[in-house]
Amino acid sequence: MGYPRGLRLSRTLRLALCLSGFTITGAVAGEVSLGAAANFTDTTRELAQQFEAVTGHTVSASFGSTGKLYAQIRNGAPFDVFMAADVRRPALIEQEQAGISGTRFTYARGKLALWSPAAGAFEDARNYLASQPFARLAIANPKTAPYGLAAQQVLEHMGHWDALQPKLVRGDSIAQTFQFVVSRNAQAGFVALSQIRSWKDDKGTFWAVPQSYYHPIDQQVILLNRGAGNEAALAWMDFLKSDAAIAIIRSYGYDTGNDTTN
Repeated sequence: MGYPRGLRLSRTLRLALCLSGFTITGAVAGEVSLGAAANFTDTTRELAQQFEAVTGHTVSASFGSTGKLYAQIRNGAPFDVFMAADVRRPALIEQEQAGISGTRFTYARGKLALWSPAAGAFEDARNYLASQPFARLAIANPKTAPYGLAAQQVLEHMGHWDALQPKLVRGDSIAQTFQFVVSRNAQAGFVALSQIRSWKDDKGTFWAVPQSYYHPIDQQVILLNRGAGNEAALAWMDFLKSDAAIAIIRSYGYDTGNDTTN
């Protein structure tokens, strides 16, 4: 996908970002400010390290639920780029002319997992959810977090949504949901598979939820109006499509490229 006229990177920088062996370009260093979905926190940090080494630009990022980031952008939050965990909010940003038309694309497809940090917490996730041997089950808020909406869809698909209402605890974001489980305030929870991949301790017990149980979590990015004249923001948008970035994103358990649809 190209950029609208007047928003193109220099040929040198574009070529450098697409090569597998990166080199520093002669572009003047700048800074890109990201509003990024909480599930993408660790992945963003690793991407930023690579991007900064390649380009000399710096990255600042604020993480939160997609719904809250969207609200912040509408209220004037100073982000150059919006990295959402869904398609709907970036599309709304484009429709509302708060972002640059034609720059929106899918950078990752997320995967949902049921997880407990305790080893052997369950053998069969379906029986575990049906028998409810836990006091609390954590999910992200379905109204603001796409992974929370996916968790609701899973429980509805399995016929457990209504029965589990008394035991559900809702995090404002998938990051808070993960912390509920890590802290044992919830015995298990529906989290992003990427969060389990990033977890440094024992992986505990998890079930990778069949993707047919929930709508695809296609995560889209859009260049915001504030970033239109920012070389660092333009470079970041191109970097997300580079082989190096795609390799990092996939290493965290996401699908990319031909695995997703724009």
